[in-house]
Amino acid sequence: MNVVRINSRNVIFLFLALLSTSAEESHVGHETLSTFTVKEANINTTPAYSSKKEEITGSCGPNGIPCIELSGECLKCNLSYNCIYGAVYVAHCSVMEHVDCIGKRSFSKKYMCRYCYQTDHWEHQCHQKNSCSSVASPQQYYRTNCTVNDDILCLGRRKFMKNLPCNWTVGYRWSTALILSVTLGGFGADRFYLGHWQEGIGKLFSFGGLGVWTLIDVILISMRYLGPADGSLYI
Repeated sequence: MNVVRINSRNVIFLFLALLSTSAEESHVGHETLSTFTVKEANINTTPAYSSKKEEITGSCGPNGIPCIELSGECLKCNLSYNCIYGAVYVAHCSVMEHVDCIGKRSFSKKYMCRYCYQTDHWEHQCHQKNSCSSVASPQQYYRTNCTVNDDILCLGRRKFMKNLPCNWTVGYRWSTALILSVTLGGFGADRFYLGHWQEGIGKLFSFGGLGVWTLIDVILISMRYLGPADGSLYI
């Protein structure tokens, strides 16, 4: 009967070999899972869609409009910078790519030789602001963004900055303020209407400054010197 003797050194070597094999299989399994996860992610991921087409289409209005009515931002026109200011020229225009419209995509349009910021005030739209006083002296100005109307062709950028006089209004009527000052001014109705609450309360409890304050306000409103408290203009 043969007896196999296994010493302690052989047992240790055998144990280390088993551990090494298990670690290698675990690493291979982990690597395979990671690779599968990456592949699955690549399969389920939708590539980023360029928003250039959507931006152009959105700025050119709804689909189905005549090509000749498109905004200048949607057209490629051969405008000449070597022109005489104020003279009228004819430019050849074509519709930009990705823009849908009806009719011929190439046509001619007339334009005046001038930069977009030189257009008249009715030929562009500006963002109105009410962060200044319309009744200040001297008159205040504010800087804002303006955009040329769709039917206007001009040189340079169609969006530009412009200084505008502060002349905003919220609906206060000069005639209403004057009538209230003459009839109910002794009770501060004119001041309340224009938003001057503190002065209105003062007039109310002093009976119009015994008539003196009432007379002064009638003169100030009739001369348009006294206006709305928010700094806006009468309509």
